[in-house]
Amino acid sequence: MKNQPLRIAFYGKGGIGKTTIASNISALFAKCGKTVLHIGCDPKADSTRLLLQRRVPSVLQQLQQKDRLSREDMLFTGAYGVQCAEAGVFEENWDVIVYDVLGDVVCGGFSVPMRRHYTDQVYVVTSANYMSLYAANNILKGIVRYSGKEEPLFGGFLFNHIRGEIDGKIAAAFAEQTKAHALLYMAEDSRIARADFKGKLFTEVFPKSESAQSLLGVTEAIQSKKMCRLPVPMDAEEMEAFGKRIAEKWYGTDNN
Repeated sequence: MKNQPLRIAFYGKGGIGKTTIASNISALFAKCGKTVLHIGCDPKADSTRLLLQRRVPSVLQQLQQKDRLSREDMLFTGAYGVQCAEAGVFEENWDVIVYDVLGDVVCGGFSVPMRRHYTDQVYVVTSANYMSLYAANNILKGIVRYSGKEEPLFGGFLFNHIRGEIDGKIAAAFAEQTKAHALLYMAEDSRIARADFKGKLFTEVFPKSESAQSLLGVTEAIQSKKMCRLPVPMDAEEMEAFGKRIAEKWYGTDNN
């Protein structure tokens, strides 16, 4: 009997690099011999673009044209054999199932992977930008809400687009404030953007880069299935106070 799959989900504010990270991690799992299902949960249906080097129609789009869908209608094979679907769920034997979920606030359809227990670990992708941290804090609230007492859903923070020392300090302060584990602090890297424009995986185009090696380390950490304690998200007033402390500490006062 096959073991239960490793089921993981990536959440984060739109434009934060969540899809780039999720698709590259799916590829890294497949490259080391795992069978992987990558599911995009975004109405734009762009989560699988880097894995397939093209866009494919979502399950919902295809249902508008056909009454019934076959497996071939919904699944597409990408890099290293990763099976890709846009907004679909499948009951098959996979080693790893990856959900790429858009959502600044975990509610409605965006909460489905957590609410319906499709995922066992949730990784929150964010930068050190205030609005990204604000969204990440809201996502933490959803993680706490849908976690079981014995099985916390939180896998860790993946801090992306870190532009210098101050960004790193802000990210670390946010993780400390929310009592949340951070798996990644990835510096801004123009090679990632270059690969994205080409529609390719940066871990494939620049495998020796520091960013690619960092993401490989994240993949290995995820595979270890180490449980993290539940984070402690801030309420609205605490989040505002956190922002003001950051502004005063690292950006100085503004009298204009």
